[in-house]
Amino acid sequence: MSATVQRPYRSALIVGAGPGLGASLARAFMQDAGMHVVMAARQLDKLQPVADALGAVALRCDATDPADVKALFDQASERLGSAPDVVVYNASRRVRGPFVDVDASDVAQAVAVTAHGAFLVAQQAARRMLPQGHGALLFTGASASTKGYPLSAAFAMGKFALRGLAQSLARELHPQGIHVGHVVIDGSIRPPSDDMAATPGTADAQLDPDAIAQTYLHLLAQPRNAWTWEIEVRPWVEKF
Repeated sequence: MSATVQRPYRSALIVGAGPGLGASLARAFMQDAGMHVVMAARQLDKLQPVADALGAVALRCDATDPADVKALFDQASERLGSAPDVVVYNASRRVRGPFVDVDASDVAQAVAVTAHGAFLVAQQAARRMLPQGHGALLFTGASASTKGYPLSAAFAMGKFALRGLAQSLARELHPQGIHVGHVVIDGSIRPPSDDMAATPGTADAQLDPDAIAQTYLHLLAQPRNAWTWEIEVRPWVEKF
């Protein structure tokens, strides 16, 4: 059963969108909640077919560039008719390898995409939401948000910082009417090309992106006297 959005969220901006979770979020927001949706990514040529198939707007943005992020919000507001009242930060970058071997510049870029980009997007969103006293900021976390794995220091650095940003913003913005949510996706997300029918027994091994999207809708449907700032989702077979 789909979640019903009780608060009047009318439009959404998804930053770091693609054919996986980003597409599932856009579909859920549009079909289940009746929102108008803008999807943004660094590479517009890859995003455009996804957005066209869904009936969403596609815009290019480098989330690590403050000028790009401001321009994105200006363009999204123009296309939507007003500033988006739901903003999802879904972008991240991984760098894997032995700690002593990873390239420092690659690590800096990974942290910039995963955490600093979230700061830039959230700041632009908050500046537009606060005068209205209404809005929602949702951040996509990962297992690495709470657990630092070997060979993955850069990803842990970025996701730990993202979680800290979300927690700080929740404490600052909740009393001002802005719902901040951090979704810890503890497990791998099934790629959209996977055929579960062709591989029996895999349905529960990975998270279904459409099911994850329903959790985002549940957050948006919460009454403000019972807001959740963080929620974990994982397959029931996933180890804690």
